[in-house]
Amino acid sequence: MISIVTDSTCDIPGEALNRDNLYVVPALITVGEQTVLDGVELSRQRFYELLPQLPQLPTTSAPSPAAFLSAYENALQSADHVVSIHAASQLSGIYNSARLAAQEIAPDRIHLIDSGQLSMGLGWAVMEALDAINLKEPLEGVIASIRSVLNRVNVFALLNTVEFLGKSGRINMIQAGLTNLLSIKPIVELREGIVTSVARVRTWSRAVNTLSEKVKQLAPIEKLAIMHSNRVEGAQDLLDRVKSVLPNPNLAVITDVTTVIGTHVGPGAIGIAAISKQTR
Repeated sequence: MISIVTDSTCDIPGEALNRDNLYVVPALITVGEQTVLDGVELSRQRFYELLPQLPQLPTTSAPSPAAFLSAYENALQSADHVVSIHAASQLSGIYNSARLAAQEIAPDRIHLIDSGQLSMGLGWAVMEALDAINLKEPLEGVIASIRSVLNRVNVFALLNTVEFLGKSGRINMIQAGLTNLLSIKPIVELREGIVTSVARVRTWSRAVNTLSEKVKQLAPIEKLAIMHSNRVEGAQDLLDRVKSVLPNPNLAVITDVTTVIGTHVGPGAIGIAAISKQTR
């Protein structure tokens, strides 16, 4: 048997979390003097309500190696192998914590993958791995299915503001082309752990048009997720604009991004994670 371990930045929908062979290790977020488990001890809606009013930006941190040790111990009780797939190592220390734990407990049975992604860019790979396990694929087949998705996934985000991204310190704003934007609405791409600016638009409505055109250019699309940070109407609007290029619009996923990601992108952002049918 094969089990999957991932982290809370994957943003996969709630119904997909209820798998016996899936273990999600929560990252940590510190709001004021209180540190809580991402997605467990603070609701996303409440977090986004608080975020603009906080005197200091919340800080985020990776789970400890001990947290991964616990997940691996539980997973290995019923699994011969564990595939552990995590947020981009260039943007988070999560992968390194997982690596340290894997080396300590069972390096020959735990297979780590740096997704180079966040949110549903990671989440689609996790869900594909679970499907492969359900189809009785061997370890090599499960890992190949993950690699296939990561080779074909496209992740873009439209930010309502760059204020939070700049304050977070996780992104080199100059390298990403995100300085001096003020009222500009930037569209950024995440690929292999690197965030870059791909468009700068002056109004939100025009920015949504630009993002929807980018989605259409990715057709044929196999799967689509639309993520948002407390902007569900905006996410639905984007979905309505791109339905024509989807094989089955009813299977598209809309999900609010976890608090750890929301800390860095700020409230009011929307994004997409699209799996193209063709390899990049």
